Amino acid sequence: MLHRGRESTDGTGDGELTVPMAWLYAEYIADELLRSGDLMPPTSFEFRAGRDALALTVFLSDTDGELSGIRVVTQLETWLSLTAYDQPWQEWVQRRLRDLTAAGRSAPDPDLELAREAWRWLRETELLAPDLNAVPGGGAVAGEDEGPKVWTPAWQLGLPLGHLAIHLF
Repeated sequence: MLHRGRESTDGTGDGELTVPMAWLYAEYIADELLRSGDLMPPTSFEFRAGRDALALTVFLSDTDGELSGIRVVTQLETWLSLTAYDQPWQEWVQRRLRDLTAAGRSAPDPDLELAREAWRWLRETELLAPDLNAVPGGGAVAGEDEGPKVWTPAWQLGLPLGHLAIHLF
């Protein structure tokens, strides 16, 4: 995901780039959680879906705007509850993005821009995944690649992957 540089938001207009540190840090945390769980190859689309879903969770749950390395461990329970199966995570993401946009400053926010782009990718991208609702008829399926598959929005694959990575951490 490429990010175009913006002029400084402090009004000087001296051509400085605004670095989206909050988003990059949230993405780093998500990446580390997924890598430590060793659930998917880091080059797979499934890994990206998990990383983006976790990064959105980390970024949007930071209500104080202060992602701190020390606080990561204390936030694990919050992230677990937000990514749990029975939670309306996608509605929560949309609401938080709306709230942050409404509370936004006059200047563009590169962190929020990257979060919106990640959410767009998670919503609009579909990945071929095992159909967990299918009941195989007849004999047993020999391997996981041979069972029924269905196209699934990336967030629906990434969210449980992220949740499992938090559990394994």
